[in-house]
Amino acid sequence: MFGAHQGQPESERLDGRGLAIGIVQARFNEPITQALADACLQELAALGVTAERITHVQVPGALEVPVALHALAASCRFDALIALGCIIRGETYHFELVANESGAGVTRVALDHGLPVANAILTTENEAQAVARQTEKGRDAARVAVEMANLLKALPA
Repeated sequence: MFGAHQGQPESERLDGRGLAIGIVQARFNEPITQALADACLQELAALGVTAERITHVQVPGALEVPVALHALAASCRFDALIALGCIIRGETYHFELVANESGAGVTRVALDHGLPVANAILTTENEAQAVARQTEKGRDAARVAVEMANLLKALPA
């Protein structure tokens, strides 16, 4: 038995026309998170998501991202959400705490609301690794959000 996406051309899976997308961007490590956001917004536009259908909010850091995602999801106005952030390892255990808890929170929002959430919260060893990933991961998040929104719309209720 074939799934809802099986055999569907990429042009249909990645058709963002008519979709409403919410983006939550952490400000901590802002040069990197802004590059993530810029790449994400450019890719959403390339996929046909209009600027009027995108809500983009900022929060202080990665631990606050799930709270804002939850608020957007609870509004029932979005087809998919995107989490953007950057956590760079430091000298303390704080890195693991923030990385694990923000990731778990993003997943919980998706599962609790039955809403796709593309997680592009980078977790890297250093700033160079984050910079090397910022553009591609921003684009990837846009593509994941659009594809998953289309998949869930195609699945039987």
